[in-house]
Amino acid sequence: MEQAHGIAARLAAFMDEHIYPNEALYEAQLHEVPGPPFRVPPILEELKARARAEGLWNLFLPTSAGGPGLTNVEYARLAETMGRVHYASEVFNCSAPDSGNMEVLLRYGSEEQKERYLQPLLEGRIRSSFCMTEPAVASSDATNVETRIERDGDHYVINGRKWWITNAYHPNNAVYIVMGKTDPNAPLHRQQSQILVDPDTPGITRLRPLSVFGYLDEPKGHAEILFENVRVPAGNIILGEGRGFEIAQGRLGPGRIHHCMRIIGQCEKLLEQTCRRLLSRVAFGKALAEQSLWQDRIAEARTQINMCRLLTQHAARLIDTVGVKEARSEIAQIKVAATRIGQAISDMAIQAHGAAGLCDDHGLGFAFARMRMLRIGDGPDEVHNRTIARLELDRHRGAESGQA
Repeated sequence: MEQAHGIAARLAAFMDEHIYPNEALYEAQLHEVPGPPFRVPPILEELKARARAEGLWNLFLPTSAGGPGLTNVEYARLAETMGRVHYASEVFNCSAPDSGNMEVLLRYGSEEQKERYLQPLLEGRIRSSFCMTEPAVASSDATNVETRIERDGDHYVINGRKWWITNAYHPNNAVYIVMGKTDPNAPLHRQQSQILVDPDTPGITRLRPLSVFGYLDEPKGHAEILFENVRVPAGNIILGEGRGFEIAQGRLGPGRIHHCMRIIGQCEKLLEQTCRRLLSRVAFGKALAEQSLWQDRIAEARTQINMCRLLTQHAARLIDTVGVKEARSEIAQIKVAATRIGQAISDMAIQAHGAAGLCDDHGLGFAFARMRMLRIGDGPDEVHNRTIARLELDRHRGAESGQA
C-alpha cells in the first residue's frame, strides 16, 4: 500500500508539471496545418520518454513483467488520475487497447509471440489493435462473429470484415489481435480463436476511418478493415484453436476497471470545468452558481461520481480477492453506471458553457463524443444489464429451490 501511495503521488505531480501545461500544445501539434492526418504530436513522445525515465511506466503490470505489481484497487486510483486527460494513459504506456493486448500476450502468448510483439509493446515502441467487431452482425454477441480463420498447411487464412478497430490508423501500429471462427461446427464458445496479424500483411485493406460525431479520435483512429485471403503463420495463433472466448474473458475484468476509473477521472475534470464556468457567469442579476437549478445539478453530479467510484473500487476489490468470475455482476454494473454518468456529466458541462460548449474551445464536444461512444464500445448497456439481471435471478432461483 505504501508503494501504491508513492506512485500515486508521483503520478499526480507528473500530471501537474507536464501533462496539464502541455494540453494546448498537444492539440496544436495534432491538428497543425498543413500536415498528414493521424500524426503523433512530438510532445507526446517527449512526455513518454520523460515518464519512462521517471519510472512511471507500465503501471498496470505485475512485477514479473517489469511493472509495480499493484492490485486492481491500487491501480484504479492511478487510472482515475490518468483519465483526466484523454491521451495521458499513453504517456505512461497504460492505454487501451494496448494494455489489454499486453495482458493477453503476457498470460497466453508463446515465447516467440512475446519476443516479437509483447516486448516492443512493453517498451512503448509500437501500438496495437483488437479486431472483433463486425458491421454485418450484432457484435455485442461475440458468437455472431463471421470472420473465418482457416488452417492451410503452415498458415492460417483470414477472411472477413471488421470495423471500429481502435488504433488502426496510429502510425506506430504494428500488430492486430484478430478474433474469428476456426471451427463453426464446434460448441458455441469453442468456435472462436484469436490470432496475431501484422497490419502490412498482403490482403489487408483499411477501407475508411470512422468518425464519432465528426471526430476522428486522432492519432489512433477507428477503422473499417477488410481481410481478404490474409495468410498468417500458424505460430501466430494465441493459445490454440477454440480458445478465443477464454482469452477474451481473461482480459475483460481488469480492463473494465481501467475504463471506468478513467471515465471517473474525466468526470472529475468536467465537473471542475462546470463549477468554474458557473462561478464566472452572471445571468438575471446573480452568478449562475447561485441559481438553485445549477446547484441541484452540481450536487447530483458530485453524488453520482462518488457513488460510481466506490462501486468501481468494490468491483476491483472483488477481482483481487475472489476473481473475475465471482465479480461478473459488479464488473457489468460499473460498465453501465460509469458510461451513463460520464455521458450525463459531459452533457451538463456543455449546457453550463452554453454555445461555447458546442465548439472545441473547451474540449467538451470531444468529451461528449467519447463518453457516448463508450456506452456502446466494450458492450452496450443492454448486454451488461442482461448479465446483471441473470445473475441476480439465479441467486433467487437457488433460494427458492432451497425453501422448497
